[in-house]
Amino acid sequence: MLSWVSLLSVVVGFGVVIGAIIHGTNNPLSFLSMHGFLIVIVGTVANAYMSYEHIYVNRGFKAMWAVILKAKTSREGLNSEIMRLIKWAYVVNSKGLAALEGESKKVTEPLLRYGLELVVTGYRAEDVRSMMTTAVEADYEKAVTPVAVLKNMASTAPAFGMVGTLVGMVIMLGSLNFEESGGMDMIGHGMAVALLATLYGVVMARLVCLPAADKLKQRQEIYRFRNHMMVEGLCLLSEKQTPRFMQDKLNSFLDPSIHFNIDTQIKR
Repeated sequence: MLSWVSLLSVVVGFGVVIGAIIHGTNNPLSFLSMHGFLIVIVGTVANAYMSYEHIYVNRGFKAMWAVILKAKTSREGLNSEIMRLIKWAYVVNSKGLAALEGESKKVTEPLLRYGLELVVTGYRAEDVRSMMTTAVEADYEKAVTPVAVLKNMASTAPAFGMVGTLVGMVIMLGSLNFEESGGMDMIGHGMAVALLATLYGVVMARLVCLPAADKLKQRQEIYRFRNHMMVEGLCLLSEKQTPRFMQDKLNSFLDPSIHFNIDTQIKR
């Protein structure tokens, strides 16, 4: 599902640049340079694949698209996660830990299903916390690797813009012999490559790569926060704590304005 705020931000960001070009010149097509585009875009992508494993580079490209999509986890959505944990607590209190085995089969998320299976197996809360914390951190480290890829691309794109500038300057200086036909055309072409390559590099870095990196990192940090809350809930389940105790303990993760309330949010 699209995030309309993010989509609007992307449109405004590119719209400002494109609008300035259209308003400032009678020939907007002069801002298109295939040579500059190839130097910056292809060079940056090639550098990324040279620097990182292809699977993480591919995830980085997916993160660029994900900028305009809604996050699967939000801080406001943590309330519903607590509801799920408390419903499981009612199951444990009435039927025992073994009854959670059926619930674990309904869970599609691998990390949470793994935690439920640990609880059903009968591990102590300390052991569940230790194993799940390791799993949560490992999942986070894997998920944020594309952030490093995107930040590398953000720093590389302007550098390739400078490469394009140097190439354009060489073309321009090599065309200063006006005795040859087309000398002025080559000077104009070289200057266009020099300036547009720099423009492409900065736009790619500031409007594509860095926003995608920051958005991905923020979302993964929220998801890690949510996972640590779920770990605490699973530990409480393994201790067979009462639903109301779980409510009070898990509410410490939430803003007071969105605290979970068993009496109003669960109909039994």
